Amino acid sequence: MAFMDSPSPSSSSGGESSSSSRISVRYSLVDSLRGCGLSGVRVDKEDLRRKILIPEYIRLAMREAIRIRNPNPPPPHIADDADSDVDLVDAPIVVFVNSRSGGRLGNVFKERLQQLISDDQVFDLAVVNPPEFVNYGLSCLENLAPLDHCARAVRQKLRIVVAGGDGTVGWVLGSLAQLQRQKREPIPPTGIIPLGTGNDLSRSFGWGGSFPYAWKSAVKRSLYKAATGPLCCLDSWHVMVYTPPGETLDLPHSLKHNEDFDFDQSFDTMELPSNQKTTMELPDKLTCYEGVLYNYFSIGMDAQVAYGFHHLRDEKPHLAQGPIANKLIYSGYSCTQGWFCTPCMSDPSLRGLKNILQLHIKKVNCSEWEKIQFPSSVRAIVALNLHNYGSGRNPWGTPPSEYLEKRGFVEAHADDGLLEIFGLKQGWHASFVMVELINAKHIAQAAAVRFEIRGGEWKDAFMQMDGEPWKQPINKECSTFVEIKRVPFQSLMIRGE
Repeated sequence: MAFMDSPSPSSSSGGESSSSSRISVRYSLVDSLRGCGLSGVRVDKEDLRRKILIPEYIRLAMREAIRIRNPNPPPPHIADDADSDVDLVDAPIVVFVNSRSGGRLGNVFKERLQQLISDDQVFDLAVVNPPEFVNYGLSCLENLAPLDHCARAVRQKLRIVVAGGDGTVGWVLGSLAQLQRQKREPIPPTGIIPLGTGNDLSRSFGWGGSFPYAWKSAVKRSLYKAATGPLCCLDSWHVMVYTPPGETLDLPHSLKHNEDFDFDQSFDTMELPSNQKTTMELPDKLTCYEGVLYNYFSIGMDAQVAYGFHHLRDEKPHLAQGPIANKLIYSGYSCTQGWFCTPCMSDPSLRGLKNILQLHIKKVNCSEWEKIQFPSSVRAIVALNLHNYGSGRNPWGTPPSEYLEKRGFVEAHADDGLLEIFGLKQGWHASFVMVELINAKHIAQAAAVRFEIRGGEWKDAFMQMDGEPWKQPINKECSTFVEIKRVPFQSLMIRGE
């Protein structure tokens, strides 16, 4: 059960030694057909370049701005309105590639993309990260726009493509969201080339679950779809993690320290079981980290398995040579971490999240927090924004209208302003959910969510956000809080079908 992909880029040694035959064996025939398109439409390279290639003087100015970390590089040639030598581009595209994704063969895809477009429009995330592009490259383009009709057109029509997994896509979307806050519109829409393990964001917007056998021609088709595809909206969610001061944390890069925050205390704090009770008061000062999620937040055993997998992959990268190998390793971790077989010596009461977790939600148009009960057998809780989770599964399912009405739920959509909250029990239950024989345990639909976590017998809680897991220290004396609220604006996505 592969639930995630690591967005953290690093240098890779793919290069010339990686051949197309090494890539082709790693993907399923079904995804190959989806990626290539059953129509078999041929995309001409030169026609594609005319559609998406940014004029050279603009590309070089943006690249130099990023290199010197200054949005005002030495001025390039300016194309005035009478300059007929520079053609206006239909759909200028910038591509971000995670060279660590795709079984660490992202470098091969990067080289192919650079051949199709240019080196200056393809950014390796190990070298240039999305915030640098937004702060310097895109700012440079915006500074050129008032003086140059071609730069103005490129800024208005710019589209982004992300070659990577869910975490990589979320990283780029989070950086582009800064444009909305800074009122730097329009926000470039984003398309996806799926190189990760789960690729649930990619599946949700018609880009498929993996890259196809005929990958060289499929790269052209992906760029063509990114240039011509229709647009749609995606909810994004603001995540705040409040921890007692002094904790040493190794958080994913999508969570940043925030010193300017207000903590809402209008709720009942958690009570531990009677044999673990202790006096608990909110500390005078909390440490806050914040980020944005697009797919899911989870806490519990699934995050623990993901955390173990990530560490193994980092320590022994030779084992992670592609999606199939990743999924086999991931499945093995599901067993060794005790999801299927909790050791007999363990106290059964310690297996469920209820021992450390209290859940509050806010419903639509409601300002009050509501405490939500969930079964003691639940070992993982997921707050899901999309239909796809765990490599294309739909654990929430498609409940009939009668059931939805009875539970006070509505049909789930990626832009409905709601998170679907469900639980997974032991590994066998999760397995049946993942093969869609049964639905997950429905807990709630919410416009805002708050988790309160306190230790008791537990020393750590495992969490993950859009495929990025981490280990969160917890204790009896002070609670850790995770609060999720909808961002007031939506991300713009390109549909791949």
